[in-house]
Amino acid sequence: MVSSRLQQVQSPVIPIIGDLIRANPGTISLGQGVVHWGPPPEATQMLARFMDDPENHKYKPVQGIPQLLEAIRVKLEAENGIAADPERELVVSAGGNMAFMNAVLAIADPGDEIILLTPYYFNHEMAVMIAGCTPVLVPTDENYQPNLEAIEAAITERTRAIVTISPNNPTGAVYPEATLRAINELCRERGIYHISDEAYEYFVYGSAHHFSPGSMPGAAGHTISLFSLSKSYGFASWRVGYMVVPERLLTAVKKIQDTILICAPVVSQFAGLGCMQAGKAYCDEQLHSLRRVRAWAFCELESLGDRCVVNDAEGAFYFFLRVNTALPAMQIAERLIRDYKVAPIPGDTFGMSDATYLRISYGALHEETATEGLGRLVQGLHEIVPSPEF
Repeated sequence: MVSSRLQQVQSPVIPIIGDLIRANPGTISLGQGVVHWGPPPEATQMLARFMDDPENHKYKPVQGIPQLLEAIRVKLEAENGIAADPERELVVSAGGNMAFMNAVLAIADPGDEIILLTPYYFNHEMAVMIAGCTPVLVPTDENYQPNLEAIEAAITERTRAIVTISPNNPTGAVYPEATLRAINELCRERGIYHISDEAYEYFVYGSAHHFSPGSMPGAAGHTISLFSLSKSYGFASWRVGYMVVPERLLTAVKKIQDTILICAPVVSQFAGLGCMQAGKAYCDEQLHSLRRVRAWAFCELESLGDRCVVNDAEGAFYFFLRVNTALPAMQIAERLIRDYKVAPIPGDTFGMSDATYLRISYGALHEETATEGLGRLVQGLHEIVPSPEF
Protein backbone atom coordinates (compact mmCIF):
# COMPACT_ATOMS: atom_id res chain seq x y z
CA MET A 1 0.00 0.00 0.00
CA VAL A 2 0.98 3.62 -0.58
CA SER A 3 0.08 6.36 1.85
CA SER A 4 -3.21 7.93 0.77
CA ARG A 5 -1.77 11.30 1.79
CA LEU A 6 1.11 10.89 -0.67
CA GLN A 7 -1.21 9.75 -3.43
CA GLN A 8 -2.81 13.19 -3.29
CA VAL A 9 0.55 14.95 -3.78
CA GLN A 10 1.33 15.95 -7.35
CA SER A 11 4.27 14.25 -9.05
CA PRO A 12 7.27 16.58 -9.52
CA VAL A 13 7.12 17.90 -13.07
CA ILE A 14 10.87 18.44 -13.53
CA PRO A 15 11.68 14.69 -13.79
CA ILE A 16 8.74 14.19 -16.19
CA ILE A 17 10.03 16.91 -18.51
CA GLY A 18 13.54 15.51 -18.03
CA ASP A 19 12.43 12.13 -19.37
CA LEU A 20 10.93 13.83 -22.44
CA ILE A 21 14.17 15.74 -23.00
CA ARG A 22 16.23 12.54 -22.83
CA ALA A 23 13.87 10.89 -25.31
CA ASN A 24 14.46 13.77 -27.74
CA PRO A 25 18.24 14.30 -28.00
CA GLY A 26 19.34 17.81 -28.82
CA THR A 27 16.54 19.45 -26.83
CA ILE A 28 17.46 22.71 -25.08
CA SER A 29 15.92 22.85 -21.62
CA LEU A 30 14.20 26.03 -20.49
CA GLY A 31 12.83 24.06 -17.58
CA GLN A 32 14.80 23.61 -14.39
CA GLY A 33 15.50 26.69 -12.27
CA VAL A 34 19.30 26.64 -11.97
CA VAL A 35 22.06 28.96 -13.17
CA HIS A 36 24.75 28.25 -15.74
CA TRP A 37 27.72 29.15 -13.53
CA GLY A 38 29.41 27.09 -10.86
CA PRO A 39 30.56 28.02 -7.36
CA PRO A 40 33.33 30.58 -6.76
CA PRO A 41 36.96 29.48 -6.24
CA GLU A 42 36.64 30.30 -2.53
CA ALA A 43 34.13 27.42 -2.21
CA THR A 44 36.40 24.73 -3.63
CA GLN A 45 39.38 26.11 -1.74
CA MET A 46 37.53 25.38 1.49
CA LEU A 47 37.49 21.66 0.69
CA ALA A 48 41.15 21.31 1.66
CA ARG A 49 40.40 22.95 4.98
CA PHE A 50 37.58 20.48 5.48
CA MET A 51 39.87 17.52 4.77
CA ASP A 52 42.60 18.78 7.10
CA ASP A 53 40.57 17.94 10.21
CA PRO A 54 39.42 14.31 10.66
CA GLU A 55 36.75 15.54 13.06
CA ASN A 56 34.92 17.02 10.09
CA HIS A 57 33.92 13.54 8.99
CA LYS A 58 31.73 13.24 12.07
CA TYR A 59 28.32 14.74 12.79
CA LYS A 60 28.28 18.44 13.52
CA PRO A 61 25.66 20.60 15.29
CA VAL A 62 22.15 20.35 13.90
CA GLN A 63 21.96 24.13 13.47
CA GLY A 64 25.14 24.29 11.39
CA ILE A 65 28.87 24.74 11.86
CA PRO A 66 29.71 27.87 13.90
CA GLN A 67 31.86 29.48 11.18
CA LEU A 68 29.04 29.37 8.63
CA LEU A 69 26.43 30.56 11.12
CA GLU A 70 28.58 33.58 11.94
CA ALA A 71 29.11 34.39 8.24
CA ILE A 72 25.36 34.19 7.72
CA ARG A 73 24.72 36.52 10.67
CA VAL A 74 27.08 39.11 9.19
CA LYS A 75 25.45 38.82 5.76
CA LEU A 76 21.89 39.07 7.12
CA GLU A 77 22.66 42.25 9.04
CA ALA A 78 24.62 43.90 6.22
CA GLU A 79 22.38 42.97 3.28
CA ASN A 80 18.93 42.13 4.63
CA GLY A 81 18.70 44.39 7.65
CA ILE A 82 18.05 41.34 9.85
CA ALA A 83 20.18 41.90 12.93
CA ALA A 84 21.08 39.41 15.63
CA ASP A 85 18.23 39.27 18.12
CA PRO A 86 17.45 37.04 21.13
CA GLU A 87 14.06 36.37 19.49
CA ARG A 88 15.70 34.91 16.36
CA GLU A 89 17.65 31.75 15.63
CA LEU A 90 19.54 30.53 12.54
CA VAL A 91 19.47 27.01 11.15
CA VAL A 92 21.50 25.76 8.19
CA SER A 93 19.42 23.35 6.12
CA ALA A 94 19.96 21.06 3.15
CA GLY A 95 18.70 23.67 0.70
CA GLY A 96 15.74 26.03 0.72
CA ASN A 97 13.21 23.25 0.10
CA MET A 98 14.15 21.53 3.33
CA ALA A 99 13.99 24.85 5.16
CA PHE A 100 10.39 25.25 3.95
CA MET A 101 9.52 21.69 5.01
CA ASN A 102 11.06 22.36 8.41
CA ALA A 103 8.93 25.49 8.76
CA VAL A 104 5.63 23.85 7.83
CA LEU A 105 6.16 20.86 10.12
CA ALA A 106 7.20 23.14 12.99
CA ILE A 107 4.17 25.45 12.90
CA ALA A 108 1.25 23.34 11.65
CA ASP A 109 -0.72 20.23 12.54
CA PRO A 110 -2.55 18.00 10.04
CA GLY A 111 -5.64 19.82 8.84
CA ASP A 112 -4.19 23.28 9.41
CA GLU A 113 -4.08 25.74 6.51
CA ILE A 114 -1.17 27.45 4.74
CA ILE A 115 -1.96 30.31 2.36
CA LEU A 116 -0.09 30.09 -0.96
CA LEU A 117 -0.30 32.76 -3.64
CA THR A 118 -0.95 31.45 -7.13
CA PRO A 119 0.88 30.69 -9.21
CA TYR A 120 2.72 28.89 -6.40
CA TYR A 121 6.09 27.17 -6.35
CA PHE A 122 5.07 23.55 -6.78
CA ASN A 123 7.44 22.16 -4.12
CA HIS A 124 5.79 24.46 -1.56
CA GLU A 125 2.37 23.05 -2.37
CA MET A 126 3.76 19.52 -2.26
CA ALA A 127 5.35 20.12 1.15
CA VAL A 128 2.08 21.44 2.58
CA MET A 129 0.26 18.36 1.28
CA ILE A 130 2.90 15.95 2.59
CA ALA A 131 2.54 17.54 6.04
CA GLY A 132 -1.17 16.71 5.95
CA CYS A 133 -2.09 20.38 5.81
CA THR A 134 -4.40 22.21 3.43
CA PRO A 135 -2.99 24.67 0.88
CA VAL A 136 -5.35 27.64 0.58
CA LEU A 137 -4.78 29.19 -2.83
CA VAL A 138 -5.15 32.94 -3.26
CA PRO A 139 -4.80 34.32 -6.82
CA THR A 140 -2.45 37.20 -7.57
CA ASP A 141 -3.48 40.00 -9.93
CA GLU A 142 -2.82 40.26 -13.68
CA ASN A 143 0.77 41.33 -12.93
CA TYR A 144 1.22 38.45 -10.45
CA GLN A 145 1.23 40.84 -7.51
CA PRO A 146 -0.46 39.89 -4.19
CA ASN A 147 -4.07 40.91 -3.62
CA LEU A 148 -4.12 42.00 0.03
CA GLU A 149 -7.90 41.96 0.38
CA ALA A 150 -8.10 38.44 -1.02
CA ILE A 151 -5.33 37.25 1.30
CA GLU A 152 -7.06 38.68 4.36
CA ALA A 153 -10.37 37.15 3.31
CA ALA A 154 -8.72 33.72 3.05
CA ILE A 155 -7.54 33.67 6.70
CA THR A 156 -9.50 31.32 8.98
CA GLU A 157 -9.04 29.95 12.47
CA ARG A 158 -7.00 27.11 10.94
CA THR A 159 -4.58 29.39 9.08
CA ARG A 160 -1.01 29.07 10.31
CA ALA A 161 1.00 31.01 7.73
CA ILE A 162 1.03 33.15 4.60
CA VAL A 163 3.83 32.29 2.16
CA THR A 164 5.46 34.87 -0.10
CA ILE A 165 8.23 34.36 -2.66
CA SER A 166 9.95 37.53 -3.83
CA PRO A 167 11.59 37.64 -6.32
CA ASN A 168 9.07 35.07 -7.45
CA ASN A 169 9.26 31.57 -8.81
CA PRO A 170 7.58 30.96 -11.27
CA THR A 171 6.66 34.47 -12.44
CA GLY A 172 9.77 36.59 -11.88
CA ALA A 173 7.59 39.20 -10.16
CA VAL A 174 9.19 41.30 -7.42
CA TYR A 175 6.82 42.35 -4.64
CA PRO A 176 7.04 46.00 -3.58
CA GLU A 177 8.34 46.71 -0.08
CA ALA A 178 4.99 48.25 0.87
CA THR A 179 3.16 45.05 -0.10
CA LEU A 180 5.48 42.83 1.90
CA ARG A 181 5.23 45.15 4.89
CA ALA A 182 1.43 45.00 4.71
CA ILE A 183 1.42 41.18 4.54
CA ASN A 184 3.84 40.94 7.44
CA GLU A 185 1.76 43.34 9.53
CA LEU A 186 -1.37 41.34 8.68
CA CYS A 187 0.35 38.20 9.97
CA ARG A 188 1.29 39.97 13.19
CA GLU A 189 -2.26 41.22 13.71
CA ARG A 190 -3.82 37.83 13.07
CA GLY A 191 -1.31 35.79 15.08
CA ILE A 192 0.03 33.74 12.17
CA TYR A 193 3.45 33.34 10.57
CA HIS A 194 4.84 35.03 7.49
CA ILE A 195 7.06 32.56 5.62
CA SER A 196 9.23 34.69 3.32
CA ASP A 197 11.11 32.69 0.66
CA GLU A 198 14.02 34.81 -0.56
CA ALA A 199 16.03 32.31 -2.61
CA TYR A 200 16.28 34.77 -5.54
CA GLU A 201 17.21 37.82 -3.47
CA TYR A 202 20.14 38.84 -5.72
CA PHE A 203 18.21 38.44 -8.99
CA VAL A 204 16.54 41.82 -9.54
CA TYR A 205 16.61 44.05 -12.63
CA GLY A 206 15.96 47.66 -13.51
CA SER A 207 14.45 49.69 -10.69
CA ALA A 208 13.24 46.67 -8.71
CA HIS A 209 14.80 45.95 -5.33
CA HIS A 210 14.61 43.11 -2.88
CA PHE A 211 13.13 43.62 0.59
CA SER A 212 13.30 41.22 3.54
CA PRO A 213 10.16 41.41 5.73
CA GLY A 214 12.18 40.01 8.63
CA SER A 215 13.96 43.36 8.86
CA MET A 216 10.79 45.13 10.05
CA PRO A 217 10.66 46.22 13.69
CA GLY A 218 8.67 43.67 15.66
CA ALA A 219 8.84 41.04 12.90
CA ALA A 220 11.19 38.61 14.66
CA GLY A 221 8.46 36.75 16.55
CA HIS A 222 6.27 35.83 13.56
CA THR A 223 8.54 35.88 10.50
CA ILE A 224 10.30 32.84 9.05
CA SER A 225 12.85 33.89 6.42
CA LEU A 226 14.24 31.29 4.00
CA PHE A 227 17.42 31.63 1.94
CA SER A 228 19.44 29.45 -0.41
CA LEU A 229 22.95 29.33 -1.85
CA SER A 230 21.80 27.25 -4.83
CA LYS A 231 20.95 30.08 -7.21
CA SER A 232 23.37 32.87 -6.36
CA TYR A 233 26.46 30.71 -6.21
CA GLY A 234 25.77 27.98 -8.79
CA PHE A 235 25.62 25.65 -5.83
CA ALA A 236 22.41 23.65 -6.38
CA SER A 237 23.69 20.10 -5.91
CA TRP A 238 25.60 20.97 -2.73
CA ARG A 239 22.28 21.49 -0.92
CA VAL A 240 22.90 24.38 1.43
CA GLY A 241 20.25 26.85 2.55
CA TYR A 242 19.37 28.53 5.82
CA MET A 243 16.41 29.82 7.75
CA VAL A 244 15.81 32.56 10.28
CA VAL A 245 13.12 31.45 12.72
CA PRO A 246 11.49 32.81 15.88
CA GLU A 247 13.40 31.50 18.90
CA ARG A 248 10.37 29.58 20.17
CA LEU A 249 10.43 27.40 17.02
CA LEU A 250 14.07 26.35 17.34
CA THR A 251 13.44 23.19 19.37
CA ALA A 252 10.78 22.01 16.92
CA VAL A 253 12.94 22.75 13.88
CA LYS A 254 15.90 20.94 15.41
CA LYS A 255 13.71 17.89 16.12
CA ILE A 256 12.61 17.80 12.49
CA GLN A 257 16.05 18.31 11.01
CA ASP A 258 17.74 15.88 13.39
CA THR A 259 15.21 13.21 12.42
CA ILE A 260 15.43 13.70 8.67
CA LEU A 261 19.01 14.83 8.20
CA ILE A 262 20.89 15.34 11.51
CA CYS A 263 22.89 18.21 10.00
CA ALA A 264 23.39 19.65 6.54
CA PRO A 265 26.38 17.89 4.85
CA VAL A 266 29.42 19.29 6.58
CA VAL A 267 31.59 19.31 3.45
CA SER A 268 28.90 21.40 1.76
CA GLN A 269 28.79 23.75 4.73
CA PHE A 270 32.53 24.36 4.41
CA ALA A 271 32.11 25.08 0.70
CA GLY A 272 29.14 27.28 1.59
CA LEU A 273 31.39 29.25 3.92
CA GLY A 274 33.64 29.88 0.92
CA CYS A 275 30.62 31.13 -1.03
CA MET A 276 29.77 33.54 1.77
CA GLN A 277 33.35 34.82 1.70
CA ALA A 278 33.07 35.50 -2.03
CA GLY A 279 29.80 37.26 -1.29
CA LYS A 280 27.14 38.96 -3.36
CA ALA A 281 29.73 40.43 -5.73
CA TYR A 282 30.28 36.98 -7.22
CA CYS A 283 26.64 36.69 -8.27
CA ASP A 284 26.58 40.30 -9.46
CA GLU A 285 29.39 39.51 -11.91
CA GLN A 286 27.31 36.74 -13.47
CA LEU A 287 24.14 38.81 -13.78
CA HIS A 288 25.42 40.80 -16.75
CA SER A 289 24.77 37.89 -19.11
CA LEU A 290 21.37 37.17 -17.57
CA ARG A 291 20.33 40.79 -18.10
CA ARG A 292 21.29 40.58 -21.77
CA VAL A 293 19.36 37.33 -22.26
CA ARG A 294 16.35 38.75 -20.43
CA ALA A 295 16.29 41.89 -22.59
CA TRP A 296 16.66 39.91 -25.80
CA ALA A 297 13.98 37.43 -24.71
CA PHE A 298 11.49 40.23 -24.10
CA CYS A 299 11.93 41.43 -27.67
CA GLU A 300 11.58 37.92 -29.09
CA LEU A 301 8.52 37.05 -27.00
CA GLU A 302 6.84 40.31 -27.96
CA SER A 303 7.00 39.14 -31.59
CA LEU A 304 4.39 36.53 -30.67
CA GLY A 305 1.85 39.34 -30.49
CA ASP A 306 -1.55 38.23 -29.26
CA ARG A 307 -0.49 34.61 -29.06
CA CYS A 308 0.70 35.11 -25.49
CA VAL A 309 0.91 37.61 -22.66
CA VAL A 310 4.39 38.26 -21.20
CA ASN A 311 4.75 39.73 -17.70
CA ASP A 312 7.47 42.20 -16.70
CA ALA A 313 9.49 39.60 -14.76
CA GLU A 314 11.66 42.08 -12.82
CA GLY A 315 13.37 39.34 -10.81
CA ALA A 316 14.62 35.73 -10.74
CA PHE A 317 15.25 34.25 -14.22
CA TYR A 318 11.78 33.20 -15.34
CA PHE A 319 9.03 34.28 -17.68
CA PHE A 320 5.52 33.02 -17.01
CA LEU A 321 3.70 33.11 -20.33
CA ARG A 322 -0.06 33.07 -20.66
CA VAL A 323 -0.66 31.42 -24.03
CA ASN A 324 -3.89 32.31 -25.82
CA THR A 325 -4.96 28.83 -26.81
CA ALA A 326 -7.33 26.10 -25.74
CA LEU A 327 -4.55 23.53 -25.99
CA PRO A 328 -3.44 22.11 -22.62
CA ALA A 329 -0.06 23.31 -21.40
CA MET A 330 1.39 19.80 -21.23
CA GLN A 331 0.38 19.14 -24.84
CA ILE A 332 2.15 22.31 -25.95
CA ALA A 333 5.24 21.39 -23.91
CA GLU A 334 5.35 17.92 -25.46
CA ARG A 335 5.06 19.35 -28.98
CA LEU A 336 7.77 21.93 -28.33
CA ILE A 337 10.09 19.18 -27.11
CA ARG A 338 9.27 16.72 -29.88
CA ASP A 339 9.07 19.07 -32.88
CA TYR A 340 11.21 22.07 -31.91
CA LYS A 341 13.69 20.60 -29.44
CA VAL A 342 13.01 23.11 -26.66
CA ALA A 343 11.51 22.35 -23.24
CA PRO A 344 9.39 24.67 -21.07
CA ILE A 345 7.46 23.72 -17.91
CA PRO A 346 3.64 23.52 -18.11
CA GLY A 347 1.99 26.11 -15.89
CA ASP A 348 -0.67 23.91 -14.34
CA THR A 349 1.98 22.38 -12.09
CA PHE A 350 2.12 25.84 -10.45
CA GLY A 351 -1.60 25.75 -9.71
CA MET A 352 -2.76 27.65 -12.79
CA SER A 353 -5.62 25.86 -14.52
CA ASP A 354 -7.78 28.82 -15.62
CA ALA A 355 -5.79 29.17 -18.87
CA THR A 356 -2.69 27.81 -20.60
CA TYR A 357 0.62 28.89 -19.05
CA LEU A 358 4.28 28.02 -19.62
CA ARG A 359 7.22 28.77 -17.35
CA ILE A 360 10.41 29.66 -19.17
CA SER A 361 13.73 29.56 -17.31
CA TYR A 362 16.77 31.14 -18.93
CA GLY A 363 19.22 30.96 -16.02
CA ALA A 364 20.80 27.59 -16.78
CA LEU A 365 22.07 28.47 -20.25
CA HIS A 366 24.99 30.48 -21.59
CA GLU A 367 23.97 33.38 -23.80
CA GLU A 368 24.37 31.58 -27.11
CA THR A 369 22.40 28.53 -26.01
CA ALA A 370 19.71 30.61 -24.33
CA THR A 371 19.30 32.65 -27.50
CA GLU A 372 18.96 29.48 -29.58
CA GLY A 373 16.52 27.91 -27.14
CA LEU A 374 14.31 30.98 -26.91
CA GLY A 375 14.39 31.26 -30.70
CA ARG A 376 13.12 27.70 -31.00
CA LEU A 377 10.41 28.43 -28.45
CA VAL A 378 9.18 31.50 -30.31
CA GLN A 379 9.19 29.67 -33.64
CA GLY A 380 7.29 26.77 -32.09
CA LEU A 381 4.63 28.96 -30.51
CA HIS A 382 4.23 30.88 -33.79
CA GLU A 383 3.45 27.62 -35.54
CA ILE A 384 1.55 25.75 -32.83
CA VAL A 385 -0.68 28.59 -31.63
CA PRO A 386 -2.78 30.37 -34.29
CA SER A 387 -2.91 34.13 -33.95
CA PRO A 388 -6.24 35.23 -32.41
CA GLU A 389 -6.36 37.82 -35.20
CA PHE A 390 -7.28 35.16 -37.76
